[in-house]
Amino acid sequence: MTRPMERPRPRVLPANPLRAAIGMVIAIAGLFAIELYDAATPAPNIAADLDGNGIQPRTVGGLDGILWAPLLHLGWPHLISNSLPLFVLGWLLLAGGIRQFIGVTAVVWIVAGAGTWLVGAPGFHVGASGVIFGWMVFLLLRGFAQRSIAQILVAVVLFFYWGGMLWGVLPGQPGISWEGHLFGAIGGVLATWLVARSTRRRVSRPEPGTLTA
Repeated sequence: MTRPMERPRPRVLPANPLRAAIGMVIAIAGLFAIELYDAATPAPNIAADLDGNGIQPRTVGGLDGILWAPLLHLGWPHLISNSLPLFVLGWLLLAGGIRQFIGVTAVVWIVAGAGTWLVGAPGFHVGASGVIFGWMVFLLLRGFAQRSIAQILVAVVLFFYWGGMLWGVLPGQPGISWEGHLFGAIGGVLATWLVARSTRRRVSRPEPGTLTA
């Protein structure tokens, strides 16, 4: 018979916390560089502005906004308010390694953008908050999916500190893309399921040299 591989112990913090922190600082600095360029090149209207590359729901020309929207922000206050959750949640997400970070981010990014394009209110939707919501939901659920007490405790702390942001998935706040928040959260749920499924497959795969009579 075969002996299944032991379940890898889920990490709570990045393997190299300093390197992960530097990586997140560089990523956020890139967002500040984009906003600086946007502020230095004013346009007569939003359609001609850099923010005009955001998601414009149900228009062919707005489809590419799915790729660009999380990189764009409506001014410095918008970007600054997103910076701390981007740093903290992104740093915690790097506990799963860079491949998991990229995979989870890609799922959340695409689901949040596609959902906003399909059902979003008319106008231009920009900002990294959809990604933030997806990361938040993933970090809240991953401990339960991987049966990790330590990760569940981290999720409890995150919920008490930032749990109020989850109300942002509901409509009602003028100027807030609740659609991006909602579909970002859905992307976080999907990413959790995909990571859990991948982990179960690796654990169930027989380890070479473990055949016994």
